[in-house]
Amino acid sequence: MPYLKIQTNREVADKEFLMKEMTGLLVDLLAKPEKYIMIAVEPVADMYFGGNNEPAAFVELKSIGLPIGSTPKLSEAICKSLHLHLGISQERVYIEFSDAPRHMFGWNSGTF
Repeated sequence: MPYLKIQTNREVADKEFLMKEMTGLLVDLLAKPEKYIMIAVEPVADMYFGGNNEPAAFVELKSIGLPIGSTPKLSEAICKSLHLHLGISQERVYIEFSDAPRHMFGWNSGTF
């Protein structure tokens, strides 16, 4: 049930392409089935980081059983993708990783 949310002050011309790429990234790096992966892209009007409003992003990744050892590779892959597709410098991306307990994540009228 990985959930990835991207908030950015950049215009995202092809959201569907970006969401598909992020889905593939999570399938590969987390070995999770695509049918459980949810991606949200939220371009925002204002974002201030490091004393200016240059392109930036805040990313949240929640997943049940998120392996601690996977976060460096996930961070690298997410930052590279955001740089490639949105022109956001990798040092202007924050990523919050969260390992969600099964009983705290609902789906299909129940929990995982």
